Amino acid sequence: MKHFSSINPKFKLNGISYTKDQLCSLAVELAEKENFKKEIGSFLQDWLSNSPTLIVHTSGSTGTPKPIILQKQQMVNSALATGSFFNLKESDTALLCLPASYIAGKMMLVRALVLGLEIDFVEPSSNPLKEINKKYKFSAMVPMQVYNCLHNLHFIDTLIIGGAAVSLDLKEKLKSVSTHLFETYGMTETITHIAVKEIKSDSFKTLPNVTVSLDNRNCLIINAPKVSDVIITTNDVVKLIAENEFKWLGRFDNIINSGGIKLNPEQIEAKLSDYINSDFFITSLPDPVLENKLVLLIEGEQKNEDIITTLKKSTAFTSYEIPKEVNYITNFVRTESGKIQRTKTLELLKK
Repeated sequence: MKHFSSINPKFKLNGISYTKDQLCSLAVELAEKENFKKEIGSFLQDWLSNSPTLIVHTSGSTGTPKPIILQKQQMVNSALATGSFFNLKESDTALLCLPASYIAGKMMLVRALVLGLEIDFVEPSSNPLKEINKKYKFSAMVPMQVYNCLHNLHFIDTLIIGGAAVSLDLKEKLKSVSTHLFETYGMTETITHIAVKEIKSDSFKTLPNVTVSLDNRNCLIINAPKVSDVIITTNDVVKLIAENEFKWLGRFDNIINSGGIKLNPEQIEAKLSDYINSDFFITSLPDPVLENKLVLLIEGEQKNEDIITTLKKSTAFTSYEIPKEVNYITNFVRTESGKIQRTKTLELLKK
């Protein structure tokens, strides 16, 4: 019997133990539902099938969502690495509050099946802990969920946060939280995270059997043979600290060439977070002189404050880093997991 076909005898779903046949029957039942349970059922059907692979889709935050074929054994390896890193043991409790339509939600289920966790699922929402009154050892959320769960995070012992960068504003709010908080770095191709960092840390440390290096663009190269058959070259600009540690700086494909000066939007955004309370991002628009001018997009209704004047008075910004233009958009375009889709959001401004 293949490793991925077996179910750890300590595994429980919403408090109930299952044999493989029983779980197969439950998967069929859930797959016939019309809500979030349908995705859970569909994934369990795929996982319990005899096929050694399954198809997942990328989130679409940096382009069009695309299907990717993953080896189930590599998903098992990912679950084992996470279990080892976070010292997860059989019968530990876990909460699934992410949609099972994407890899992050799927892997919460795989970890439970492989490690023997007692996992409960709730409907994915912006505030998944709203009606929770039970303690959990482990869970995963996107930043938007974390923000809305600030007063209830004590129900989670260890929480991994992924899907988008954690803002400085949210990090400040999390300082008084007792939960052990970790940001993750990964993608569908690496079967969720291959590196994590404590929320108060600046650098990511890789999981076991993962090493990293740089290409000639200073972008991260990932060698993770347990979860990927190929070495993955990313578009993430990083500062390499060691072969198992790095600091994320931003996306290479987001870099803006303005008047011959290369500007990293994510680094500018980190500084701007001290001045803006709403969601925002830095992008560019065509300019006859600069070729590309720096533009600040803010989510919400336009305010009377003159942000550019305020920034010019600050010593934190070079003259190149101060936006030439500020625009407000009522609602940014986001993926299902809450990531801002920069290109699609900018298209709203051009309409």
